[in-house]
Amino acid sequence: MPNIRQPAVSGSFYPDKPEDLKAMISGYLQQVAVSPTDKVPKAIIVPHAGYIYSGEIAASAYALLQPKYKTIKHVVLLGPSHKVGFSGLALSHADAFNTPLGDIALDTQAIASLSHFSFVHYRDQAHLFEHSLEVQLPFLQLILDSFQLIPIVAGDCPAEQIAQLLALFYDQDDTLIVISSDLSHFHDYATAQRLDKATSEKIEQLDYQHLGYDSACGRVPVSGLLALAKTKNLQIKTIDLKNSGDTAGDKNSVVGYGAYVIN
Repeated sequence: MPNIRQPAVSGSFYPDKPEDLKAMISGYLQQVAVSPTDKVPKAIIVPHAGYIYSGEIAASAYALLQPKYKTIKHVVLLGPSHKVGFSGLALSHADAFNTPLGDIALDTQAIASLSHFSFVHYRDQAHLFEHSLEVQLPFLQLILDSFQLIPIVAGDCPAEQIAQLLALFYDQDDTLIVISSDLSHFHDYATAQRLDKATSEKIEQLDYQHLGYDSACGRVPVSGLLALAKTKNLQIKTIDLKNSGDTAGDKNSVVGYGAYVIN
């Protein structure tokens, strides 16, 4: 029997009925104005809250992938661990990850090849209830044609080590890198705007050394991508920056969301 990781936040972070889920994501994507001159990103950073809060911000990056929906065949997906504390990066033994839209096959061969890194280990418990990866999956299923997934949960890990792993995939034409991260948490609206603007400036400057845990819950995987960008002289661009006070929450205590792309 295949080993399939079942959804943990279906029905709470996003709809559990396929038709409702498709309609919700499609609605977000249709709101994005994509220009024919926009380049298709090689890597994106997108938020991972409930869709009513962060879905439209995530869609601003995902919509840019549509011209290459048939050519992207592998997705390397990194997000922070919210449930399990550990050092290094965690792989999954699963054969597939399930969502209401169906199963996504894992690239088990590529995943196995990563275990030679001393900081990379199979740690299924880190994947079991983790939402930071899961909420990205329906977007990927709707945007892309057929692809294999390389899901990685990040614990405490130096940026340079993550960059070393990502470098294996960055130059592969059929591979997309997705980093999952929210920004500041539980400040008032004006404070969050100020903090998230400062964080976005650090991200654009590839200044991962000065990203704090209070800047972004996914600071670890974000820093890894920025470290890779620095070694390759790449540029990262902010394409959307909002918080839950802009989308579906009050302005007294908000969570920040940004979408960023590397072309």
